[in-house]
Amino acid sequence: MMKRLGCLWMAVLLLTGLAGCGSKESEGAEKDTFVVGMECNYAPFNWTEAESSDRNVAVDAGGYCDGYDVQIARNIADELGKELVIVKMDWDSLEPSLNSGSIDAIIAGMTDTEDRRKNADFTTPYYQSKMAMIVLKDGKYANATSLADFKGATVQGQLNTMYDDVIDQIEGVTHAQPLENYPYMIAALKSGTVDALTAETPVALGAVAAHPELAMVEFEDGKGFQIDLSDTAVSIAVKKGNTELLNSVQSALDKMSEDTRKQMMEDATKRQPAGE
Repeated sequence: MMKRLGCLWMAVLLLTGLAGCGSKESEGAEKDTFVVGMECNYAPFNWTEAESSDRNVAVDAGGYCDGYDVQIARNIADELGKELVIVKMDWDSLEPSLNSGSIDAIIAGMTDTEDRRKNADFTTPYYQSKMAMIVLKDGKYANATSLADFKGATVQGQLNTMYDDVIDQIEGVTHAQPLENYPYMIAALKSGTVDALTAETPVALGAVAAHPELAMVEFEDGKGFQIDLSDTAVSIAVKKGNTELLNSVQSALDKMSEDTRKQMMEDATKRQPAGE
């Protein structure tokens, strides 16, 4: 009987040791990578390319992802001593993936909002922009300077973002059905389905650079959308309660100067593919 109990105890110890080894390997793998989720479809913050370069990162979905967000993520990963892994996914999948642990962080031009704070913790902003409109260069709204100029226009925003929410501030507007990403939205604008798109200035500048037939409308002071400046600032999200990672990412972010970040955005806007 003692012999059988001894064998059983040795088996338990063996299984426990194996489980412990597996756990350490898993933890080691986690520590070696910084897994970031983004659309790879929101230029100049992020976009997809077909060819490899010294700036982009390969994604499992195929192709390579580059953009301002990728460079921010690369700098943070380097500072953390980890390998950067980019996971390409739809906008609506980002927060669920963060909560499930499929990704470590969201770096995707995401705004820190009260609602999102229920499920995620955010760093301080890594970029601050303004709100603008994208219109046809030769269209009737090209010379607009205020929201009042868009009365009667059909305006579109991105799905599940504040850029869609603010459209109703325009008196007499026709609020178009929002779409998931800007390439689809730009196609709708160019086809005449909509008259204007809401966007933050880097996205608008990137769209105009890539599509000569488009123009960006900037509003005169006091004549644009009524928003809190924090609504146009973008931050990095990590899983709620993951204070250690949040602090590490924030520390890495703090080491990047404002001038460095601005230059990274300018470079991203200039090199984004025309298709974006």
